[in-house]
Amino acid sequence: MAETTARRRQLADAAIATLAREGMRGLTHRAVDRTAGLPEGTCSYYFRTRQALLRATVERLVEVDTADLAERPAALGRSSDPAEVAEAVAEVVRHWATSEGERTKARYELMLEAGRRPELRAALDKAREHYHRLAETTLAAAGAADPAAQAQVLIACMDGLMFRHLTGADPLSGPPERLGDALTDLLRGFAGRRG
Repeated sequence: MAETTARRRQLADAAIATLAREGMRGLTHRAVDRTAGLPEGTCSYYFRTRQALLRATVERLVEVDTADLAERPAALGRSSDPAEVAEAVAEVVRHWATSEGERTKARYELMLEAGRRPELRAALDKAREHYHRLAETTLAAAGAADPAAQAQVLIACMDGLMFRHLTGADPLSGPPERLGDALTDLLRGFAGRRG
């Protein structure tokens, strides 16, 4: 069982890398086998359909993203200090846009494809709900006036920053504290909307 789980993770990781490198059209069972360095037919043995492979890829993205966030407790609602939360969020943005840019590109490929494939949308909707709950918990701890509504804004802000960096439109250059300061202002603005 453990070996099967490890192989499925290996293949999902290879699917993430393939998506980032070749886009949705390049994601085939054979391409995943090549990326993983496994014999042809391995991916189709573990994931009989493309839909099963896409679902496993989404689930693996959520798993590794959540592990990243766990390394930054302030980004998971374990701090009430807006500056500390903002710096943790800024670290996540920088990390996902640079060191984990491949993973972020794969996520965007899946998001775009979900707009055309309702069967994939269900898996992504579940992932979105997970991220929304995490953001809502973080904002509630930081004193946001309406964490449920503001979580969507925070996620959109993070996505926009990463997307602009990955497309070269607005690289995350300059002093790192500038991003943290801007996010601190955003979080303080969220808290200021009371009444």
